[in-house]
Amino acid sequence: MTFSIVARSDDGESWGVAVASKFLAVGSAVPAAAAGVGAIATQADANIAYKYLGLAHLDDGATAQVALDRLVEDDDGREHRQAGIVDSDGNAATYTGSECFAWAGGTTGRSGERGGYAIQGNILTGPEVVEAMELAWQGAPDLSLERRLLAALAAGDAAGGDSRGRQSAAVLVVRDGAGYGGHDDVAVDLRVDDHVDPVTELARLVDLNELYLTASTDEEKVPVDDTLMMELEALAKADGKDSFHMWVGSENYEMRVGPGARPDWIDRRILSIIRGEDVS
Repeated sequence: MTFSIVARSDDGESWGVAVASKFLAVGSAVPAAAAGVGAIATQADANIAYKYLGLAHLDDGATAQVALDRLVEDDDGREHRQAGIVDSDGNAATYTGSECFAWAGGTTGRSGERGGYAIQGNILTGPEVVEAMELAWQGAPDLSLERRLLAALAAGDAAGGDSRGRQSAAVLVVRDGAGYGGHDDVAVDLRVDDHVDPVTELARLVDLNELYLTASTDEEKVPVDDTLMMELEALAKADGKDSFHMWVGSENYEMRVGPGARPDWIDRRILSIIRGEDVS
């Protein structure tokens, strides 16, 4: 019922899962990941316990293959299960039980010196779905992990995806200190639970996640001098806010504007937004 990719980034800093299915809220069931530990997808007749047990095995030092072997060995319903797993070193493993509905299967590989991936799916239009996902992953080494996972998911969807149709999709990416305010490891956790074109909608949400929940790079920062600060204050008041600082808070742009009521910098995209310029 599902196709997914589980991966560690080539730089070894991030782990993630992307998944799509003709199934309501697939993101609530399939993916799990922990920074510095690994990532896993459990699907087909999904055994949700795989997520927590699998990460526990990895955290105890098991490789991806050993962790997956343990999960399968201890599961009486193993022939109805499908799973993919990547460990802390980028080693990957995938499993497809003999009773999973056709087409069902998967593949694994290394990516760069530190990365790795497991791709798997069931009730697919054919093996071309997994093949397209692998090619898309291999062809996008310069993308961030979330966008690289999304590229693979989109390629699988375009190749036929779930033979029953489309309904939901999700992406989960973890990295040490990547959460909001640096308080956890969740860099991206986005779900499209019920949509006619969930992978496309997920891509839109990834764009918004980058805008709202990732910090500006040095190249994106525009210094705020007194003249620009006066402009920002005027634009904020024209928008009905008492100050630019209030405007930033009301629009949730704290990650892309310097701290305080008199910030030292503003993200170039936020500057364009407050000026009413096209940022598409």
